[in-house]
Amino acid sequence: MHELGVVMNIVENVVDFAQANNVTQIETLVLQIGELSAVIPAYVESCYPAAVDGTMMQDTKLQIEVLPANALCRSCEEVFGLMAANGVCPHCGGKDCETISGKELMIKEIVAC
Repeated sequence: MHELGVVMNIVENVVDFAQANNVTQIETLVLQIGELSAVIPAYVESCYPAAVDGTMMQDTKLQIEVLPANALCRSCEEVFGLMAANGVCPHCGGKDCETISGKELMIKEIVAC
């Protein structure tokens, strides 16, 4: 489970940002994780308390938004939900597609008190 290292890195970046901007308390951290990301949201949630323990983020709430995996069909140029369609364009049945979203791992929002 590499999520602990990933979350610890995120916490370090958020703390650095907060200190650089004179923020003393953070209420909520919002992360966006794509369906195709190598980071599993449930594991992030489970290791988050350990990652923030003893930091200024100790009492911070974590919110995770899962971003859908979308693809662009190279045959008909339609955008579709990659996971829901099992990699097959529902518009033309084509299998030649380009993933355009769903691999993200981003800090969307830092809500200060």
